[in-house]
Formats: sequence, C-alpha cells, structure tokens
Amino acid sequence: MNTVPTDRLTPGPVASPVHGPLGRLGLLTATRRRAVFLAWGLLVLVLGVFAPRVESALAGAGWEASGSESVQTRDVVQREFAGLSSAALMVVLHRADGPVLEGPGAAAVRGATALLEADPRISGVVAPQPGLSVSQDARTAIVQAGAATASTNELVRAADDLKEPLRELGGDGVTVALTGSSGMWSDFNEANLEAMLKSELYSWPVTMAILVLAFGSLVAAGLPLLLTITGLVAAAGSLFLAAQLGDISIWAMNFAMMFALALGIDYALFIVVRFRAARAKAASVEQAVAETLETAGKAVLFSGITVLISLSAVMLVPSPAFRSMALGIMLAVTFVLAASLTLLPAVLAKLDGRINALALPWASTTDSHSPRFAAWGEKLWRHPIAFGAASLAVLVALALPLIGLQTGMPSIKVVPAEDSSRVGYALVGEAFGPGAAGTLQIVVPAAEQAAAQAVLDGDRGIARVMPAMPGTAQQVLLQAVPTTDPSDPATGDTVDRLRDTLPATAMVGGAAAENYDLETVLSDKTPLVVGVVLALGFLLLLVALQAPLIAALGVVTNLLATAAAFGAARLIFQDGHGAGLLGFEPQGFLDAWAPVFFFAMIFAIGMDYTVFLLASAKEHWERTGDPRQAMVGGLAHSGRVIFAAAGVMVAVFFTFALSGPLPPKEMGIVLGIAVLLDAALIRLVLLPALLRLTGSAAWASPRWLRRVLPNVRFSH
Repeated sequence: MNTVPTDRLTPGPVASPVHGPLGRLGLLTATRRRAVFLAWGLLVLVLGVFAPRVESALAGAGWEASGSESVQTRDVVQREFAGLSSAALMVVLHRADGPVLEGPGAAAVRGATALLEADPRISGVVAPQPGLSVSQDARTAIVQAGAATASTNELVRAADDLKEPLRELGGDGVTVALTGSSGMWSDFNEANLEAMLKSELYSWPVTMAILVLAFGSLVAAGLPLLLTITGLVAAAGSLFLAAQLGDISIWAMNFAMMFALALGIDYALFIVVRFRAARAKAASVEQAVAETLETAGKAVLFSGITVLISLSAVMLVPSPAFRSMALGIMLAVTFVLAASLTLLPAVLAKLDGRINALALPWASTTDSHSPRFAAWGEKLWRHPIAFGAASLAVLVALALPLIGLQTGMPSIKVVPAEDSSRVGYALVGEAFGPGAAGTLQIVVPAAEQAAAQAVLDGDRGIARVMPAMPGTAQQVLLQAVPTTDPSDPATGDTVDRLRDTLPATAMVGGAAAENYDLETVLSDKTPLVVGVVLALGFLLLLVALQAPLIAALGVVTNLLATAAAFGAARLIFQDGHGAGLLGFEPQGFLDAWAPVFFFAMIFAIGMDYTVFLLASAKEHWERTGDPRQAMVGGLAHSGRVIFAAAGVMVAVFFTFALSGPLPPKEMGIVLGIAVLLDAALIRLVLLPALLRLTGSAAWASPRWLRRVLPNVRFSH
C-alpha cells in the first residue's frame, strides 16, 4: 500500500475553484466568446485575402548551402559570364532519324531559340556548337539560355512556363526537352505537389471515419476541421506576406498543411475528450472550459512548444529551403496551438451539450476514462518485463540497420520518367557521357588558367574540359565534365580533390557541386540538430513533469522510435526491400535531407504523444501519490486519444506511399512507420512499462531542482 504524501493530497471542494493562467484563459474565452469569434474572424479574414495567392508567391528553388563555395561560384558566373550559371536553362534536342541541325531538327532549334529569347528572364541564348554542344553522331544538341536574374527561383518559374511550349516544338522524330538544374526543380516541385494533393484526397475519407469513431459524434468530429482550416488559412496568408520579404520554399506550404491537419486532430481530441468529462461534473459550461484548459490545455501547450522547439532546430541548417520549410510548419503549429487554446474553448462553451449531437449509439460522450486501456494498463502493471522486453526487442531489431544507412542528394530518379527534365537528362547522358548533366564550373583568374587547365586535364575524375570562356573581370570559366553521374559519390570525391589541387584562387561550382556542398552541410549539421532537439526536449519535459528520470525516459524512448523508423527506411529505400510493391526504383541511399528534417518532424510528433501520456500520468500522481494509479490512470485517460490520433496520422502518412515520386514515398513511409512504432510500442507499451519498473522514483525530484523549476501542476 502506497502512502499519499501530505503535499500531494487533493484539497477538499471549494465554492470557487482557484485557476491558474490557463484556467483563467478558459474562463475568459468562455465568457467573452463573441469577442474571441470576432478576433479570429478578423484574423482569418485579413490573412485569408492573401492565402489564395500563396502558391504563386512561394519559391521553387533554395536547395543549396548558403555561403558555400559552389553558391559563391554560381553568383560569380551569373555576374561575369553572361548568366550561364548552374541555374541557366538547358534545352536538349534529339532527332532519331538524322542530324538534329537539319530538317525538322533545325526548325525546332529555331523555335526553341525564339521562345527563350522572348522571355525577359533570359539574358541570351547560346546556339548548339559542333564539338561542344552537338554530339559526335550529330543527333543531339544543347541550347543554353543564360539567366537575366540572379534569383534561382525566377529561373525555376521560367522553367515552369517554358517546358511545355518547348516540348510542343517536338514532332517528326524530334524530341525537345527542358532540363538542367532549374528544369529538374520545376518538375520535382510539380510532381511532389500533385502527389501530396492526391495523397491528402485519399486520406480524407479514412481520417473522417477515424474521427467520427474517436469523438463518437458527427458534431465533435468536425472540430478538428475548424482548427485545421483556421490554422491553414492563417499560415498561408502569413507565408505570402513572408515571401514578400524573402524567398520561401513552396514545400513550406505543403508541410504546413500536413502539420495543421495532424496537430489540429491531436489537440482537438485531447481537449474535447477532457471537456466532455469535465462538463458532466461542472456546475457551468464556463467552469468546464476552465478545468479543461487547466489540465488538457496545459498538456497541449507543452506539446505545441515541444513541436516548435524541435522544428526550430532545423533553422541551424544554412539552407533557404530547409529554413523556410521549418518556418511554414512553425507558423501552422503556432496558429493551430493558439486556436486550440482560445477559439476551440469558445466554440465548446457555445456548443455546450450540443457537442454530443448526432452521437453514435454506442459511444460514450461523458467519460474520458477508457475501460479497455485501463485493463491494458493493469496487464502491463502485472507483466512489465515481458511486454517491455518484447517491444524493446522489436525496436532494437529495426534500429540496427541504421548503422549502415547511407545518404545522398536525390538523383534524377526522383522525377517521373515522362517529365521533361528526366527525358533531357537521359538524352544528355547518352550523347555526351554520364557526367555531362552535372558539368563542373571552375572560375579562376586568367593568370592561373594554365595551371588550372593542367590539374583538370590530369584528374582521373574529369572526362573532358571545354574551351575557356573569358569573363568581364580578368577571370576565365572552365567547364569540366566528370566521368561519373552527378549523384554518384565519386563525383563528390572529384569536387573535393579539385578543391585541394587547383590553384588556391580557383572556385569550383556547378549544379553537382551545389548538391554535394548541401549534402556535406546536412551531414555536418545533423549531430548538432539532433543534440539541440534532444537537449531542449529534455528541458521542456523536465519543466512540465518536474522529474528528471521520467523526462529522460521520455526523450530516450522517443529517440529509440526514431532510430527504428530510420532503420526500416534503410531496408526499404537503400536496400530496396518492398520496392516493387511500393512502385519505386531505389537509389541505393536515403535522400540527404531525411536525417535532419525527418528527425525533427518525427521527434516533434513523438513528443506530442509523450506529453499527452505523461501529463495525464502526472495528473494522477499529483492526486494520489500512487505510481500504479499514475501509470494505469494515465494510460486509461490518454490511451484512446493517442491511439486515435496516431491512427489518423498513420493513415495520412501512408497514403503518400501511393504517390508516384520518390520523396513523398520516403516521407510518408518513414513518418508513418515512426508514428506507428511510437504509438503502438513506445507510448502504449514500453513507456508505461518503464513507469511500472521505476515506480515512485520516476516522479522524484531533488529539492534544489524544485526550487529552480517553475511549479507546474496538471491536477485540478
């Protein structure tokens, strides 16, 4: 029998409950709900004016390492060499039955040149040159279009506009395809946007079915949609305004949409379930809202802050695309969190008993306690080692392949086979060699040209060097074709070797070098991002739970689920297990952005569930001082919410496996596996088993630490 500590006894009933800051916020939103509705209506109206224009304002490029040598080289080439940088457009023309510069091929070259010259974003057009940009069999030729702007995003937009008119110039045995870096990013963004929209369309019926079952009524099931739409409209309008100040990746909106839906469901579930239970006992709807925010609202607040902290660590990666994607998600999370703590309580107060309208006959709408999860908690309490060891064994087995995980920047395989950039890429490789699509650009002072030429001619990784192009500032541009494909790791080795052996004044760039530099930065920053996320996650849990042991266990178990997800990702995407079933061609590695970006996303979602479970457990501990009540009661009150929320997320993420392009498949499968493992094995098995094994020690806190930490309580 456990003795209840005197400082944890629940005080007797009082006429007017004393509420903390969140409880008072609940009272305010419930009693001033018209003002809340008006404020949110104005906010959504103002930002909603800009929301429909967000897609056209967002950027398609930005996948680069800011300040790297390759980016500096691109800027110099753009400025000094007629805009023929790595972002310049490349149009490939191929004639199957004869010389491409004759007959219908010549007409296609003239048409392509006219189209390019008419675009104000193009500074000039370089016609095909025999021996350089015309293949030895004379059937393939390349037309280059210099950039009139230093903005890589403008070149991607130009590719968006030009690729179809250029394709239509083909016919009579002639193929015309826009390729190059800008063309590839144009096709990549378009294919991924289409895939994400299709996946979301597939996921909605499943999501709605799970929500109706989880909430038990059609009216309550609609509340996550309220949060999602509010958060999305506000985030989209904010992103449009932010795009007027700087480049924001189009992926920022895609991820914002996903997180707004996922967290809107999570937060609405937790708050609505608690409100129903509170309303059954409270004297008024206002008091029920206050109690809800005092308990569930506090957990939601800590969860939202944890998500924001995890994603903010991505800002440590010096890449415009990564930082703007993190910004988009953080904006969506901020608005959804704010709506969860203000708009949703006001709606609950307005609906009151009508929240249970159109309830399912068998659904319980007044009790947040789940008998099934209570029974499961009792079973775990009796057999913690057996269940805990089994779940740990599965997680460790899945995590072990992580040791051999390899990463790389995406190859052309991430673009659909029929897209213009991939067609052109294949034609260039067949006609000019595998490295021609990733030509390196070396800028060197004219006085060092001979020395640089000698190094390039003698390097085993260089197939040929094009004639030097003089610049406007006593510099020359040497373009070197590698012997290997741009996505081959050997190309990165060649870049490193050239930077070591070329004259110190030389700069090495080009699209392949830009990819390599970004991959290097991602690899270098991954340990820092992981360390910051883990440290800040632990500190936040420590503040919320006031107990170092359980805070550490929460972080470690979350890390274990993440490792298991990446181990599974290695088996699928690197080794190709299940590739035929999932319909993709493995690259032999995981895309280089996955460890940093997916880690932050997985950790954020996992900590979301951790906070829900442990906040509920701490509430029971504060009331009883009994570790059994803390574990079983916490699981009984949060298990259904975690199970339902995870079910929605897994359904949403796994629908991305149905999409064509590889990156959405990677994202959907990695995140889906992570959420499935986290909910099924960590939050509902391993972490409760650890609470059983650690007992009262899980909630112990040194006196000096209690003096330092703010007093956070979840009991009401």
